[in-house]
Amino acid sequence: MKPFTKITGIAAAMDRANVDTDQIIPKQFLKRIERSGFGQFLFFDWRFLENGDSNPKFELNLARNAGASILIARRNFGSGSSREHAVWAIEDFGIRAVIAPSFADIFYNNCFKNGVLPIALPEQLVEDLFARHASTEHYRLTVDLEQNRVYDQQGFSASLEVEPFRRHCLLHGLDDIGLTLEHEPKITAYELAHPAL
Repeated sequence: MKPFTKITGIAAAMDRANVDTDQIIPKQFLKRIERSGFGQFLFFDWRFLENGDSNPKFELNLARNAGASILIARRNFGSGSSREHAVWAIEDFGIRAVIAPSFADIFYNNCFKNGVLPIALPEQLVEDLFARHASTEHYRLTVDLEQNRVYDQQGFSASLEVEPFRRHCLLHGLDDIGLTLEHEPKITAYELAHPAL
């Protein structure tokens, strides 16, 4: 997976609580076996009208949010079923960080395994971000995992608390397979010493 060190980009604000994985990636799009290609289906039922046209009222379709790499949302983001495809869709769409007061546990864990940084901030700080987004066209944030900080250029700054092992994995782009491959010489040596019967 792609390392996550520091990103600066457009922040989109989704003023919705309890956004569930069924909305993040609807069930009819779970037929693919690879991790890529899900971004086009992200929030499909909200992003598109029944006739297939873009929904002009949906947050990610607004011009001010075009190209967003950071998503600001309300509490309990990623609730619902445990589909890992939800994070695949978010990452494939180009969003590398999600900021909310709280996350569903499985979604939160899946983010770290797939290169997306979930940032849980106190409710009042998230409220501040929503206000800043509303008053600033093309609102930009910086998420700096190396310095454990999220900030803008207008005075907002908050510390990030990320468990050290998860932080290490994100900084170095290590998913479960990548962590295993760090031990490839030992694995190879073991296999050579224990040939198949």
